[in-house]
Amino acid sequence: MKIVALSDTHSRHRLLKLPKGDVLLHAGDVSYHGDKREIEDFLQWFGQLPFSFKIFIAGNHDFFFEREKLSAIKKMLPPTVHYLMDEEVSINGIKIWGSPYTPKFYRWAFNKQRGEPLAEQWKKIPADVDVLLTHGPVYGILDLTPNEQHAGDKDLLREVLRVKPKAHVCGHIHESYGMVKRHGIKFINACVLNEAYELVHKPILFEV
Repeated sequence: MKIVALSDTHSRHRLLKLPKGDVLLHAGDVSYHGDKREIEDFLQWFGQLPFSFKIFIAGNHDFFFEREKLSAIKKMLPPTVHYLMDEEVSINGIKIWGSPYTPKFYRWAFNKQRGEPLAEQWKKIPADVDVLLTHGPVYGILDLTPNEQHAGDKDLLREVLRVKPKAHVCGHIHESYGMVKRHGIKFINACVLNEAYELVHKPILFEV
């Protein structure tokens, strides 16, 4: 299965050129301000893309998804589009699970305190997941900020090493774009914008 991963488009999605693939994954921050107009524009674009399956989660900018009821959000989705909120979708036997949460930072959406609140959140990750989709990275892997601090979450790292998915796709930390393989897992930070919100990175194509 060929998977195309991207993240942190921040309403710049219509400027993207996407490679061909079977599944498209978006790891959150589809909007900049998080208002309904931005979300509707993203969903219209996302729904028309020529992928058999399109899957996304929210990010810390996407306040609309935090405010709205999940049932109302599901009614907005175009056919072949899946929105994951601590849930799983199975595609041709490949299990993909997604969650939007990141460590608390100011007053952004889907923030939880480090430590027990996030640790309890990550315990929801199924043991048999093949592709894990979270907005934020694990600690120490593709999580360096411009001041060279690790912004990832240690509890998420522990759960990822426990579950051992084939791939973990994230975004959030714009300046740590890339793909590395550690502990037998493909770690992918798919941010297409840099820290200045300039579109400089390409979506990442990988296989499972």
